[in-house]
Amino acid sequence: MDHHPMHIAIITAGGAGMFCGSCMHDNTWARALQQAGCQVTLLPTYTPIRLDEPDQSTTPIFLGGVNVYLDSQLPGWRQLPRAFTRWLDAPWLINAVSRFSIRYDMRKLGDLALATLAGEQGPQARAFNELAAFIGSELRPDAVVFSNALLSGGLRLLKERFSGPVYCTLQGDDVFLDALPPSHRQRAIAAVSERAADFDGFFAHSRFYSDYMAQYLSLPESRFHRVPLGIDLTGHDGEPGARTAGPFTVGYFARVAKVKGLHRLVDAFLKLHQRQPTARLRVGGFLGAPERAYFHEVSRAAKPMGNAFEYIGSPATHAEKVAFYKSIDVLSVPTEFLEPKGLYVLEALANGVPVVQPRHGAFPELVEATGGGRLVTPGDADELADTLEELMLDPDTRYSLGATGQINVREQFNPQVMAAATLDVLRAPQAQHSDC
Repeated sequence: MDHHPMHIAIITAGGAGMFCGSCMHDNTWARALQQAGCQVTLLPTYTPIRLDEPDQSTTPIFLGGVNVYLDSQLPGWRQLPRAFTRWLDAPWLINAVSRFSIRYDMRKLGDLALATLAGEQGPQARAFNELAAFIGSELRPDAVVFSNALLSGGLRLLKERFSGPVYCTLQGDDVFLDALPPSHRQRAIAAVSERAADFDGFFAHSRFYSDYMAQYLSLPESRFHRVPLGIDLTGHDGEPGARTAGPFTVGYFARVAKVKGLHRLVDAFLKLHQRQPTARLRVGGFLGAPERAYFHEVSRAAKPMGNAFEYIGSPATHAEKVAFYKSIDVLSVPTEFLEPKGLYVLEALANGVPVVQPRHGAFPELVEATGGGRLVTPGDADELADTLEELMLDPDTRYSLGATGQINVREQFNPQVMAAATLDVLRAPQAQHSDC
C-alpha cells in the first residue's frame, strides 16, 4: 500500500490587524504538525494573520474581508466577474482597510455574521464555493480543520466537494456571539448550532470548554476531543526568581479590553499599592480604537498610583514579548468572561513567572495542571490584592510556583504534545492513507 504523510488543511481567521490568540495558536499548531511529519496547509480567511513568530499561512486569502463586506451590502457586487473583484483580496489592501473595520459596530457585525452563516444560501456563497473548490479539487487534503464554528456557513459546500473528515476547533466562539446585540445573538447562536452539527468532531483545549460549548451549541459531548494548548517555547528561557533587583512588579499581558479585566486588576492593585507603595504594575497588549475610551477610564482610575502604573503598548516581536514577561514577578489577567484558552498563562509560566487568575473558565485546569499559580474569586478585588501581596512578601513561594509551573508547561503544553493529541483523533479514520 502506498503510504503518504497526512495532509491537514487548517482554515484560520485573521484578526483584522491585531495579535490574535487564535491565530497564534493555529500557527503554532500548524508548525507542530509539520514537525510531526505531516503536510499542513494553513489557509487564512477574512484578513492576513498577524504573528510574532514565523508565519505558516499561505496565500491567497479566502473570503477576503473587503469582498465579504461588499457582497453582503451590495447585491450587484457579487454578480461581478471575479476578475474585477479579486484585487480587493490583496493582503496589503485588507490590512489597510482593517484599520477602519466594521467590527467596531456590533450591529453591522451581527448582520454580517448572519449573512456569512447563511452559507450557500447567503451573499457569501460564491466565496465559500471558491474555498470548497480549492480544497476539494486542488489541495485534496486528508482532513480539514476549521479554526472556529463561525466559518461553518461554508461547511455544506465543502462537504459536496470533499469526502474526508472535517473538524472544528472551538476557542472563543461564545465570546463573539455573546457580544452581538440581542436582536442578532440568538439567531446567530441557532445558526451556528445548526451548521456545526455537520462537523465530524470538535477540538477544545479544556474539559471546561468542551462541556460548556456542548451545552451552548446543543452538540453531543461524545463528539468533543481535548487537544491541550501548546506554545512555541523558543526564547521563553526566563529563570524562576531571576528578578532580584527593582520593585515587585505585577504584569498584565492581553488585549486591552473590558472583557479581559484590566480594570479589575487596577482596582485590586490600588489596594495593594496603598499598603505596599513600592509595588509596580506593567501592562502590555493590543489596544484597538473601540477600547480607547475604556483605557482612558482605566488610566484615570490608576492616577493615584502615579508612575507605578505603566502601559508599554503591544510588543511587536517575540523577543519583546518574552522581555516583558522577564520584567515582571507575577502575571494576572482577571478576565470578565470565561476564558477558553489563556495562552498568556502558559507564556508567563514558561518564563518562571507565577500567575494569579480568577477561578473560572479554563484557568482552574491550567493552574491545577501546572501548579504555577493561585486562584481567586472572580471580581473580588480584596482577595486579588491580598493574594498579590502574599506573593510579594514571600519570594520563596513565588520561586516555587514559577519553577513548578515552568517544568509542567514544558512537559504538558509543548507543541509536540499538542500535535500528538491532534493526530490521535485524526489517525483513526485516516490510518489506511497515512504514516504521519
